Amino acid sequence: MAKIKQKGKSGAAKNYVTRNQAIKKLQVTLADFRRLCILKGIFPRQPKSVRKANKGSSAPTTFFFAKDIAYLQHEPVLQSLREHKTFAKKLSRAIGRREWAAAKNLDESKPTYRLDHIIKERYPTFRDSLKDIDDALSLLTLFANLPATDKVSAEVIATCSRLCAEWQLYVMKTKALKKVFLSIKGIYFQAEVNGETITWLVPYLFTQHIPSDIDFRIMYTFLELYQTLLGFVLFKLYTDENLVYPPRFDATKDEQAAGFGALSLDPASAAVLRGENAAAVAPSTSSTVITASGKKVSARDVKKQIKAIAKSGAVADDVDEADEADEEEAQIEAEQDQFVEQPSKSAEEQESSAHLTTFDEIQAASAASEGAANGLFTPYVFYISRECPRAVIEFVLRSFGALPGRIGWDMVAGAGSAVDEDDARITHHIIDRPVPAGGMKKYAGKRVFVQPQYIVDCANARKLLPAGAYGPGQTLPPHLSPFVDDAEVARRGGYVPEEAREQLGLEADAAAAPSDDDEDDEDVDEESADEDEDAEEEPTSKAEESSRPALAALLADPADATDAGLLDAAELEAEAAGGEDALEEMRRKHAAALKEAKKKAKGSSAGGAAARKSDEQEAKEMTKMMMSNRQRKLYEKLNYSSGKRAEETAKLQQKKKALNKKAAKARK
Repeated sequence: MAKIKQKGKSGAAKNYVTRNQAIKKLQVTLADFRRLCILKGIFPRQPKSVRKANKGSSAPTTFFFAKDIAYLQHEPVLQSLREHKTFAKKLSRAIGRREWAAAKNLDESKPTYRLDHIIKERYPTFRDSLKDIDDALSLLTLFANLPATDKVSAEVIATCSRLCAEWQLYVMKTKALKKVFLSIKGIYFQAEVNGETITWLVPYLFTQHIPSDIDFRIMYTFLELYQTLLGFVLFKLYTDENLVYPPRFDATKDEQAAGFGALSLDPASAAVLRGENAAAVAPSTSSTVITASGKKVSARDVKKQIKAIAKSGAVADDVDEADEADEEEAQIEAEQDQFVEQPSKSAEEQESSAHLTTFDEIQAASAASEGAANGLFTPYVFYISRECPRAVIEFVLRSFGALPGRIGWDMVAGAGSAVDEDDARITHHIIDRPVPAGGMKKYAGKRVFVQPQYIVDCANARKLLPAGAYGPGQTLPPHLSPFVDDAEVARRGGYVPEEAREQLGLEADAAAAPSDDDEDDEDVDEESADEDEDAEEEPTSKAEESSRPALAALLADPADATDAGLLDAAELEAEAAGGEDALEEMRRKHAAALKEAKKKAKGSSAGGAAARKSDEQEAKEMTKMMMSNRQRKLYEKLNYSSGKRAEETAKLQQKKKALNKKAAKARK
């Protein structure tokens, strides 16, 4: 006889535990339990049957996997939290007894813990850590811009600022920045690092007021995890670029608000790694090391050489065969890269002179365009006015090729400016306030005054835009988001601004085009005018038709007159019949006949379009009748979504049309 199953001993009741059960099992407080779950990446689960998981109770409860809680029991951080709890009791007892020496000794031996093992567990590969670094950068940037209060210490803000500056320094060094967008929430940046797209948000430099209902304990836990994660990622990135991490930090320059000038990059040479002549090492962004023989060797070359030596020692007996196989593989790869389609004989006869693009040519073209974008601001000298966000503009400029020695700013914005305001080399003066006419005339023809949006738009467009529309005090052009695929939006019937349509080469937007009512009014006016003209005209006599057959044929079919050569023949007949007056009359009659033919064609096309629309509607109804219930519901849902999108597009087009009319009236 099988063993009787007891209720609550198997199934969902055993696989899930409630939050209170987990806290009792781990013997921690609720705050420490939340901290552990955040650090380890454990989150609540929803069982299929709450009643079965909760042993018959249907009360709202938070559930966790029992295996996850058992996994937490062996966590080293849990033991550190228990030690910290014991330390807090001893410290409180010593302070209560006024044993200051004992309290000082306890504080010096305060228990600490590290999160390195958690980072290695949660992110087994470097690519996994890059995928999760977006939130880390956004949170660290947020804390770096917060004011120091009793809830946020100055040390935490300084640490976050240093990590963010190190990340931006790497992005500027590798030219990894791809997109920038100035939004209401803040400034969105997007970089491509090791093939991964990383997007983070930077708040504007306004005075931040911290709400009182924020639980900083949870935010501090995330901050602690993300600081460790970003440290690991930056160490790996700097090492791959053959740079020393962390970069040298000058506290004196940082106190003078030098920004990125307080950090300097050093190549990872042996002398620098040993700490020798650190003061003599000049800031360098080179990714190579110069050996004693004068040859440049990078870290990647060293790793490749080590792998080659190990491989040659392991397969010493099969060197010849391996070399032959490598040569064959290299030849096959070269043939694949240089692959050119072999056309058939008929294709050779028709397209013998056609050139087919190879894979190497595509790679070379993409590399050339990427290199041009990376050096976009290299030939120019910039000066940043004191009211502009210097850190953001400097970051964008240097990420797209601007040299540090060609960027200057007002002394109020910080130390380290390489260019003065009166420098004759300045080509672009970035300013965000109205400029007196005298100030503009002083530098007329020597430099261009632009607003900060000009730099961002040039970076997104990957080319230098005309600066006329970005002058001080002018209404700026629309700032289009680089994160929106306008071509895909247009294909799906969404709203695309006129500026984006011009860039894509699409047809004019419906908002700029006249509406159907306006077209109908124009058609009515044209028809009435044509009727008046026709009433004034005299009909062509039969004698004239017989004497001028080319004119009669031209008026009978005015649309095909050019192809048939009738227009030239009718002009010759008119010149022979009455000279210039007859020629003008013939042209007027031809224009009237051509307009009438276009109206008839338009009416027939409208009728045909209506007929086609009704046929399509009938076909859709027949298709819906043949669908199953599930397919019909899905089809209706898709139609509802597309209809909503069309309504939103129509609203935006009407709004744009109203704005255009208002602007036209203002110009009049």
